[in-house]
Amino acid sequence: MAAASNSRETPALDIGAERIARVYAQAIIEAADGKNCRDEVIAELEQFVSEVLPKVPRAREVFDSPRVSVDQKNALIDRFAVGRLRPTTVHALHVLARHGRLGIVAEVVAAARRVAEEMAGRRQATFTTAVPLAADDQRRLVAEVEQAVGVTLSPSFAVDPALIGGLVVRIGDTVYDQSIATGLTRLGGNLHRRTIHEIQHGRNRLASA
Repeated sequence: MAAASNSRETPALDIGAERIARVYAQAIIEAADGKNCRDEVIAELEQFVSEVLPKVPRAREVFDSPRVSVDQKNALIDRFAVGRLRPTTVHALHVLARHGRLGIVAEVVAAARRVAEEMAGRRQATFTTAVPLAADDQRRLVAEVEQAVGVTLSPSFAVDPALIGGLVVRIGDTVYDQSIATGLTRLGGNLHRRTIHEIQHGRNRLASA
C-alpha cells in the first residue's frame, strides 16, 4: 500500500468550506491575540460547540438558515453566551452570524484549534488502533512518530476494531494507513519493533484496557 494519502478529517466539509473556516479561524485568533486571550477564547468556543449547541434544538439548522435573520441569530447567541463567555468570544460568534457563517461554527472552531497548534509549533495527529492503548504506550508511540516525522504532535487517540492489527496515523491532511510491520516504519524507520509488536498483536493488558 502507499505510504501516505491525502484525506479529510471532516469529510462532510468540502475543500472550499474548509478554507473559509480557516480564514475565520485565523481572524478569531488574531482578535484574541489582540486581547491576549487566545487559549481562553478557543476553549470557550469549543465549550460552546460541545456543550451549549447540543442543548439547542436544531441549532445548526437554525444557524445555517437564511430565513433566520442575523438579529435573531445574535439574540440566540446572547441568550447562551453573554455573561458566560468573554466578550471576545461572543464577538467572534456575532461576526460569524453577520457573515452568514454561523452554520459552520464547529468547523471554524476546529480550524482555530489547528491553527493555534500550528502557530505553537505543533501538528494535530489522530492515532487510531485496533485496541485501546495504555497511557505509557500512547506516550511512547507519539514520541517515536514525532522522531520519525520530525514534528511535535498534539495527539488524540481512537479505537477501531476493524483495523485488527493495523494502525492509522493522521497528521493534518496526511494519513498513514497500512500495516504496522511493513508500512508505518516508512515514516522514518524509527519506530521500535517492540512498540510495533505490542500494538499489532494487542497484548492482553491492552485489549482489556
